[in-house]
Parts: sequence; structure tokens; C-alpha cells
Amino acid sequence: MSDKKPINDAMEHMNQIEGYPTDVDLKKLPKPLRYFGYFVFGFFSVTILFMLFMKLMD
Repeated sequence: MSDKKPINDAMEHMNQIEGYPTDVDLKKLPKPLRYFGYFVFGFFSVTILFMLFMKLMD
């Protein structure tokens, strides 16, 4: 469990039942999911840079 104190017992119980993620380490994710995340992040980064470049060239 995390170091955060729950507001009440019901919230703590809900977090335990639902499996609320507290710390996500990308190195521990399965390779296909990790590569998909890298692809999405890279795609959006390149798209934003391309849009900024095209805006400056206008």
C-alpha cells in the first residue's frame, strides 16, 4: 500500500478491491505494451514538432 493515508475506511477498502495503481514503473510493463506507449508518445511528439515547424514556415 502507498504512504498516503485514506480519508476513511471505505476509500481504503475500495482501493484494495479495485487494485488502484500507486506506482507505475514502465520497465515492469510487458514489452508490447511498453513499445506501444513509446510509439504513441513518439508519434505525438513528432506531430507537435511538425505542426510547430509548419506554423513557423507559414
